[in-house]
Amino acid sequence: MARRAAPWDLAALVALTVGLAAVPVVTAWLTRLVLDRLTGVAGAELFALATGLAATGLVAALLPLLSQFLGARFNRAVSLHAVDRLYSAVNSFHGLARFENPAFQDRLRMARGAAGQSVGRLVDGGLRAGGAALTTIGFLTALYAVDATMTVLVTASAIPALVAELKLSRRRARTEWRVSAAQRREFFYQMLLSGLDAAKEIRLFGASGFLKERMLAERRTADAETHRTDRREFLTQSLLALISALVASTGLVWAALAAQRGELTVGEVSMFVAAVVGVQGALSGLIRSLADGHQQLLMMGHYLAVVRAGPDLEGPPHPLRAQEHLPALREGVEFRDVWFRYAEDQPWILRGVNLFLPYGEAVALVGQNGAGKSTLVKLLCRFYDPTRGAVLWDGVDIRQVPVPQLRRRLGAVFQDYVPYDLTAAENIAIGDVETLAEPRKIREAASRAGVHEMLSRLPHGYDTMLSRMYAQEAQHDDETGTALSGGQWQRLALARAFVRDEPDLLILDEPSSGLDAEAEHDVHLRLRRHRAHRTSLLISHRLGAVRDADRIVVLADGRITEEGTHGTLLLDGGTYAQLFTLQASGYQEEV
Repeated sequence: MARRAAPWDLAALVALTVGLAAVPVVTAWLTRLVLDRLTGVAGAELFALATGLAATGLVAALLPLLSQFLGARFNRAVSLHAVDRLYSAVNSFHGLARFENPAFQDRLRMARGAAGQSVGRLVDGGLRAGGAALTTIGFLTALYAVDATMTVLVTASAIPALVAELKLSRRRARTEWRVSAAQRREFFYQMLLSGLDAAKEIRLFGASGFLKERMLAERRTADAETHRTDRREFLTQSLLALISALVASTGLVWAALAAQRGELTVGEVSMFVAAVVGVQGALSGLIRSLADGHQQLLMMGHYLAVVRAGPDLEGPPHPLRAQEHLPALREGVEFRDVWFRYAEDQPWILRGVNLFLPYGEAVALVGQNGAGKSTLVKLLCRFYDPTRGAVLWDGVDIRQVPVPQLRRRLGAVFQDYVPYDLTAAENIAIGDVETLAEPRKIREAASRAGVHEMLSRLPHGYDTMLSRMYAQEAQHDDETGTALSGGQWQRLALARAFVRDEPDLLILDEPSSGLDAEAEHDVHLRLRRHRAHRTSLLISHRLGAVRDADRIVVLADGRITEEGTHGTLLLDGGTYAQLFTLQASGYQEEV
């Protein structure tokens, strides 16, 4: 990944790493030669050695700065590449199951952290480990030239440090995974306390203290787990530091006594001390780099688990080839003996549903909360696949169709539409991002939704940011965006569905929720004109909004219990008639 993201920076960093590894060893050797030749040698030779030592010091001062500059640029490039790869994988998940799985959300959070840091830190740690290894070899060679026994002792003292650091890195990675859920919940409470969406209710109901305590409880849970790891790390590294200091002190005493006996020269003592300190420092750096790299590799496991997760929606063994296009709807969409549940240990949501949406007709789906209406829409959009049975498009199982091709044929207005912190034009173009290059289509969609005049009156028209949380770059820094009402957002969501050219199937899930009576009537008139001669599925709790559908289907406890026109269902006196009469009686009592 690093080679693909920034090959030249990587090559330069490798060269700088070798240079930085050589500098302290060369400095130690030159220092020994200078000290041993202070007397009894020609001035020219001593001047050359001193000049070489000064040049080495200059290089030692400049190389870290250059390495830091290139390293920062390299890390940005690698992080960008890793994030691009991660979200390319996330965007390839066509269904919703993984996004509704808490364990996957925790893994995705860890993967985001790994994409932002772990790849660059892994390469940087690998380079530092390589440089430390070169420095260690150089200093061990210098140390061996003075005394072989001390060389073995210094090297052996690093082995327990390596084992201990690797264990600590594994523990740190496990700790990060264990506290991930608590940190995600803490972030949730933070967003509630500091965000706009819940600000009114929290302040009105006086719930801020309760939520703050929940947030702090999650923080305490994470902090307690992290503290246990920090305490073990402190005790382990303190013991390792004592061992290292003991070895260095022993070596220093030995060198002083050997020099007193005339067994070592001043230059050799100097190089010995530098070599011991250098070997311990280099080995310590090598161990830290290996331990950090080990931890980052464990973190990268979450990244790779997401990137390599593969398709989330399984299909038949012989799907349609990608170059084959889904034909325009001509007969209709059929649910054939569809059963569905979200997991094997969960109850059935749909139980043997058989439903046909004829081409060119409007079918309304009604039922109480929990009847399975939203689940049926999810299957129709192929956010999930049926546990049993099939959904057919003109007789073709939609699992045989590439998901993007299927969804290009659909238009939808969802009850839980998203108000994006984008401009008005971008909010509409989310329905078909290619229309960003065609403002005329965006305006036409807004006109059909009855929101064009309102958007045109905004401070910057369609380029106005529809958020008070972010300012638009083209606007002045002190200029905030515009907030829309719930009804205005509802119409904007409607325009988002209208911007898509001629969808074969239009899904309208509570398209008028939150509107006043006049606005609701206007919206349904516009929807009736838009869905004329189109196949559409209309879902609404307000039965007056579905009475003009070609066919009304009642869903109860995952099964279709009634089916017919508004008039026939009223005559049957079943669930639909009872619900309609109950709603109508409320208006009649008011009159």
